[in-house]
Amino acid sequence: MRGLRVLLAGLIALFAVGVAAPPAFAHDALKEAEPASGATVEPPSEIVLTYTNTVRLPQVVVTDAKGTAVQSGAPEASDNKVTQALNGTLPDGEYTVAWRVVSSDGHPIKGTYKFTVKGSPAGSASPAGSAAPASSAPAPAAPSTQGASSQSEEGGSSGWLWIGLAAVVVAAVAGGVAWARRPRED
Repeated sequence: MRGLRVLLAGLIALFAVGVAAPPAFAHDALKEAEPASGATVEPPSEIVLTYTNTVRLPQVVVTDAKGTAVQSGAPEASDNKVTQALNGTLPDGEYTVAWRVVSSDGHPIKGTYKFTVKGSPAGSASPAGSAAPASSAPAPAAPSTQGASSQSEEGGSSGWLWIGLAAVVVAAVAGGVAWARRPRED
């Protein structure tokens, strides 16, 4: 009879864990970028970033090989797309796009990627030589140098979730053992 009680307590603990465990939530990610990471394109007029879900508070900084910002104004977010206008026609060269948004789960995600411009009209004024207006949003902090799908998570509560879940399991097992060992009344 005692073995049955311990087994029952273990099953109750497993059931409690199964019911209490919330579904896993993944942060949103950059799904597509125009121009794409590593692409060689004619001078674009804007950068369009598409995410896996709706994002908020976008920050986009586009720089040339010298580190000069070439974006114009603040980025615009609409559902899962962020559009960043560029300052004039970009001359040939390599450009870096650094982005940072707040994902639909409330966590910030960020990343960088590079693309190359070829085929810029001859004689076009270089935006690097003119006074390009700086973006009203601050630059993303310490962007990575990986491809378009690169992102890093800041913060996060999944560690605390697992600690809390482990505490619930330990408490359930301890309660089951205490219940199984209690003295029986005749």
